Amino acid sequence: MINALNKIEPSWAVSQQIQAFCSTRQGGLSKAPFNSLNLGLNAGDDSVVVLQNRKILRSALPSEPLWLKQVHGATVSTPTSRNALGNGPYEADASVTNIPNEVLAILTADCMPVLFASRSGDVIGAAHAGWRGLSSGILEKTIDEMIVLSPGLTRSDISAWMGPAIGSSAFEVGEDVLQAFSQQGQGILSKAFIPIIETPGKYLADLYLLARDRLLLMGIEQIDGGEFCTVHDSERFFSYRRDKVTGRFASVIWISERA
Repeated sequence: MINALNKIEPSWAVSQQIQAFCSTRQGGLSKAPFNSLNLGLNAGDDSVVVLQNRKILRSALPSEPLWLKQVHGATVSTPTSRNALGNGPYEADASVTNIPNEVLAILTADCMPVLFASRSGDVIGAAHAGWRGLSSGILEKTIDEMIVLSPGLTRSDISAWMGPAIGSSAFEVGEDVLQAFSQQGQGILSKAFIPIIETPGKYLADLYLLARDRLLLMGIEQIDGGEFCTVHDSERFFSYRRDKVTGRFASVIWISERA
């Protein structure tokens, strides 16, 4: 659903303590081509304006988000690693926490943001899952780190929400992407990579299907989201594939403190 604050809330059944949403490109101060709520400092936009946009986002949050330096890898930022490193941004493509009001954030503009929450609401995760991170195991590693933070937590107790990402009708890829997944023996590949007949060696890839399959293999039973396409929904979403020079929107999640 989209509310008056230009944010999309996950359609998932989780504890009332879990708060999460994805911003849209609407409601900010950036000029074209970053119009208007660009939250990415490294996209080429005026940094002063981006920081003003981040203040707009911050007004809907209990604390400043834990911003990551995303590098399309498979490193997960944890409370322990953050304590060791000091102030961020932290070089990682996912983060987890069990600390109330600590806001996890993922910036995207085609790659898939995936949010996680335990059934009890005591631990959460957020992952940046483009094809590189997905094929490198970023989702699996995020889930593993959540379990470390919550002794006794089982994978079937974790819910996942797949946020706005490039859709299967727009995600044209080459043999390198197919090979990145086929080397791991993922069985869904014949459905997730559809050959483009008129362009040999090219495929339409289904990022959502690939992610869902990996989550199911991990034992995650409650998987929601996956109905978006950042490329085709230019009113709400930034898209690097569509525009090349563009902004970033954020997917955020936190554990609200008990009343």
